[in-house]
Amino acid sequence: MPFNIKGPLEQLVAAQLPAVFSAGCHFSPVSGLTGESWKIETPMRSWLARAQSADKTALGVDRQREKGVLRHVEALDIAPRIQLFSAPWLIVDWLDGEVCDENRTCEADLHQHLAPLLVDLHRLKPCGYRLSLHQQFARYWQQIDRRRLMPQWLRLQQRLMRQPMPVPLRLSTLHMDIHPGNLVHDEQKWRLIDWEYAADGDIALELAALFRGNGWSKGQQQRFLTAYIACGGYQNIVQLKQQIRRWTPLVDYLMLMWFEVRWHQTGEKIYSDGAQPLRERLFATGRTGNKTQ
Repeated sequence: MPFNIKGPLEQLVAAQLPAVFSAGCHFSPVSGLTGESWKIETPMRSWLARAQSADKTALGVDRQREKGVLRHVEALDIAPRIQLFSAPWLIVDWLDGEVCDENRTCEADLHQHLAPLLVDLHRLKPCGYRLSLHQQFARYWQQIDRRRLMPQWLRLQQRLMRQPMPVPLRLSTLHMDIHPGNLVHDEQKWRLIDWEYAADGDIALELAALFRGNGWSKGQQQRFLTAYIACGGYQNIVQLKQQIRRWTPLVDYLMLMWFEVRWHQTGEKIYSDGAQPLRERLFATGRTGNKTQ
């Protein structure tokens, strides 16, 4: 229950930020009342407190890593700023502004703002927290519902664990969870929130995750890559598209495993529904290498 941890969070703020606490704070759970994220409202500002829960740990989330990534990207002003870190809590600024609405935001406007943001992020040197898909696959494998396993799935997992990952085109800091709900903008700036999956990796992996996670058509992908390159991103579009294709089936499998773990954790149909088309695509073909649609 979320209120089981409200008390310790209040105590933390009172001890570490006494002036703020004495001025008056209102604590309210966000993210579907899971108790993992809380909004802290004060007369002066608002913050977001994010906890390290068992479910988040099973998904590969690490608030210590998230803190390091946020420190690393701070100069870009594209992410919330850290106010306090004290395990299990990471407290960051609550970013005011509008969440991007995929039904109202036109594609050209999205590309105009997201492309330069990603180029700036991908120009950064690695932050020191390398993403390992093999490690993620192994972690997720331990968390899935054994009743949903099939022989094809076991064979696919075994092949992927043996298969070397593509050699990076450019190693940089990645967000790895870019979708309209994680884009916040005001009149001056577009920013990304929810950096809990961020780590170092190949820029083409980020782009593959962006395209597959948002279900972009080939035309949408091409238009975004054109904008990305025009803003100063990786300039060889042939190499970039080839590398995105190499990462795509691996991203599909990562997404499948994430949906399956979340279904096992929650039993919510939205996650089994999200997993189903990925199961059909991957298990019907057994495709795991450099070929994809």
